[in-house]
Amino acid sequence: MPAPLPLVASGDPAARLTLESEEGAVVRRSVLPGGVRVLTEHLPGMRSATVGAWVGVGSRDENDIHAGSTHFLEHLLFKGTKRRTSQDIAEAFDRVGAEHNALTGKEYTCYYARVLDADVGMALDVTLDMVTSARIDEADLELERQVILEELAMNEDDPGDVAEERFTAALFGGHPLGRPIGGTPEIISTVPREAVWEHYRERYTPSELVIAAAGAIDHEQICSLVSNALSQGGWGLDPAAFPVPRRDPLAVVDASFTPRVDVEHDDEQVNLIIGTRGLRVADERRNALAVYLTILGIGPSSRLFQEIREKRGLAYALGAFVAPAAETGVLGLQAGCTPERADLVVDLMAAEFERMADGVSAAELERAQGQITGSTVLRLEDTFSRMSRLARAELFFGEWWTVEEALAEVRAVTADDVAEIAAELAGRERCTVRVGRGLVKSA
Repeated sequence: MPAPLPLVASGDPAARLTLESEEGAVVRRSVLPGGVRVLTEHLPGMRSATVGAWVGVGSRDENDIHAGSTHFLEHLLFKGTKRRTSQDIAEAFDRVGAEHNALTGKEYTCYYARVLDADVGMALDVTLDMVTSARIDEADLELERQVILEELAMNEDDPGDVAEERFTAALFGGHPLGRPIGGTPEIISTVPREAVWEHYRERYTPSELVIAAAGAIDHEQICSLVSNALSQGGWGLDPAAFPVPRRDPLAVVDASFTPRVDVEHDDEQVNLIIGTRGLRVADERRNALAVYLTILGIGPSSRLFQEIREKRGLAYALGAFVAPAAETGVLGLQAGCTPERADLVVDLMAAEFERMADGVSAAELERAQGQITGSTVLRLEDTFSRMSRLARAELFFGEWWTVEEALAEVRAVTADDVAEIAAELAGRERCTVRVGRGLVKSA
């Protein structure tokens, strides 16, 4: 059974947890003063480590005044602090050959660095200096405003990105989950520095912060480095503080649903997505969903690939994806084809989507389970994936599984489990998005 990661006050002995996996990795968790959570996974034989500072705040957490601020902050934290210029930050990582970056999601923001074991202290010091002491100067904001607008323009030139954004908006119209993570050109062009600063001060707090590290690391050293860096950054660390609660998985998603969206885009192909709202991130059936999705649309042996590309030659790129959130999720089937084939490809994707409810064969089940377990192990050879897995366990699940426990959960999925998921999804409201030429007729 998975071991719980209890969400408790820092003074409670249960705030400290140690687990050892079959492969010799040691996972530890502590809650520091201020409610800061620290999770580490020591991996024997490694010479490198990845450290990440996760803030449980994403684009869905913006109010109307702060719209666009989450993605803005991801950029601005690299522009300098009280102690370092933007060049100082870049040089600190470059001089040790580090990989460092950040990412923004709908429910979190992460700043991370992959370094040699000897440079873990530097990586944490610089990263937490950015998190605690960002300047967010007006001049920097105006400069980065232009950079983000260029990024959004680049995304708008990619019909696949356009299709995904319109698909999510169609599923969650009027709800924060339906907003683009990076904001829109209209929002980014007008958001004032005061709004970004307020969002930063309100949401970048000790109780929201999760530090995750995996590789050649020592847990007690990481905790000490984090405490020192946060104190130096001026964060008040109340010994009695609690971490923020996880999001409510039973919250009602009050959102409109648009069954079809056509977007004019001057491309040789039409990008298509059909799908529906999926399962919440911590749904107990998530492993059955993974097997279902693999059989339906992941890889060249999937039903979509075989039916649409191999048997009919109607498309080159095909796939399926999910994007879970706390109380709901997204499930989509995606393809690109020439305009004259678009209707047929949509019909074939819909047919395969519905046919999954008729059941899957023992061979399909075994193949999908092997694909998931194999790719999982290969992915976890990387310390960034290990670090991310720690943080997601803390932010979304409150439970930790060893790799073997996680693989056993996948192997335990039955054909009946897959059919049950398929029938439920096939019965839900469905949306179709098309992005390409000649779709929008002039009046």
